[in-house]
Amino acid sequence: AAAIKKIIPMLDRILIQRAQALTQTKGGIVLPEKSVGKVLEGTVLAVGPGTRNASTGNHIPIGVKEGDRVLLPEFGGTKVNLDSDEKKELFLFRESDILAKLE
Repeated sequence: AAAIKKIIPMLDRILIQRAQALTQTKGGIVLPEKSVGKVLEGTVLAVGPGTRNASTGNHIPIGVKEGDRVLLPEFGGTKVNLDSDEKKELFLFRESDILAKLE
């Protein structure tokens, strides 16, 4: 199979890379994996065109754009695995699942 070059989300879906959890404190103490909580922040990598308006058929624009930092729910989203880079945690969320935009 051919390698995936680009993911383009459909409708109101947003592709997000979850931020990496801190594994070391400011003082230099290394934290075990079990004590590190789930990171609820991510960066938007790609955005779909938006949902369609039922009466006109036009796309309703999405409130975030590529590069925005967003607050994510603890559970949810669809994990996306790419063969090229296993270190990245990529997830697809619906726009309504995003809790907040961070500035």
